[in-house]
Amino acid sequence: MLTKAYAQETFEGDGVVVKRLFPIPKRMNFDPFVLWDHFDISAGHGFPDHPHRGFEAITYMLEGGMHHQDNLGNDSFVSKGGAQVFCAGRGIVHSEMPTGRMPSVGIQLWINLPKQLKKINPSYQEALEKDLAVVTFQGGNYRTIVGAGSIIKLQTDITYQHFHLAKNGHYQLSFDQGSHAIVYVLLGSLAIGKHQVDATQALLIDPEKQQDLLIKATTDSEFMFCSGLPHHEPIYQHGPYVD
Repeated sequence: MLTKAYAQETFEGDGVVVKRLFPIPKRMNFDPFVLWDHFDISAGHGFPDHPHRGFEAITYMLEGGMHHQDNLGNDSFVSKGGAQVFCAGRGIVHSEMPTGRMPSVGIQLWINLPKQLKKINPSYQEALEKDLAVVTFQGGNYRTIVGAGSIIKLQTDITYQHFHLAKNGHYQLSFDQGSHAIVYVLLGSLAIGKHQVDATQALLIDPEKQQDLLIKATTDSEFMFCSGLPHHEPIYQHGPYVD
């Protein structure tokens, strides 16, 4: 099943407006994924100290950079093409603040922890642009943030990639039967099945028997792709916590 979805603007943190795919009233989650925010943060704004519990989060930078600090003692900076990742587990307090005068743009993705891992110790990891290899193919390329070959390791097995696709280029995505997958367009326009998906729009994929999907770019395009098997457990999300 292919469902077209639209991001909704909402306020978050200290003066930040994000384009949120979920959770929103009409779509609370997409198991195992529980939050998708496309942020564009101007100087002087960001996400001061706040708590989390019960999930893993990836902040992937498209432009600018982000300074992460937490109560575990981590203090790091990641810029374009890099990622900051934490497992909140039983609880973590952290901040993410942009640096410099230029906007900081990226995607924050939350992945639910299965019930048996909700109380594990929190942890943090990072990957710089140089740490995440880019694979080139005819008509485009992709960087694997999480998945085969990445240094980032999560408690939930997912694939997470950033694609560039030239006009008239195409790429065939493959994913496990029964998984849930998201294609989110950052720039340009894609033809996926019978759907045209433009910037800040997404296609939510529940493949059932379908295991491959051809993506065609109708203009120079950039998109995110992630997929993972659902936990099939109730998701109780309230603010910064996922219990």
